[in-house]
Amino acid sequence: MNPFTKYLRQWSGDSSLSDFIDLWDRLERVVVGVYREKMTIDQAQVEFDVVWPPLRDRYPFLESGLRNYWQQTRAAGEPTQIDPFQLLIDLPNPQAIVENWRAMQHLPAAREALNHYLVDHRETKK
Repeated sequence: MNPFTKYLRQWSGDSSLSDFIDLWDRLERVVVGVYREKMTIDQAQVEFDVVWPPLRDRYPFLESGLRNYWQQTRAAGEPTQIDPFQLLIDLPNPQAIVENWRAMQHLPAAREALNHYLVDHRETKK
């Protein structure tokens, strides 16, 4: 897990969001692993089959809440023009990650959006 996200997550009581973040971390590992050729397509397929379907099921419940956050990010040095979560969730298979620089450029925008969302939705513990 991203250390900053882990730190921010300690103030969130939203188990659904927490589950989504766990899955998103796994998606990131697959995307980076395949792109950098540190994970084979066969290895990625196993994780892809476990991670992508629940992300596709859960994202519609978070989409509107995350929209404002990803719209304030940058991808490829420009303001993010496309939903980075949807872009990555819509990948049809691990083969679509190979040499997909666009996907890699949108990973930081998604992570930044998640972190800002967590900051704005933290619960104060008493």
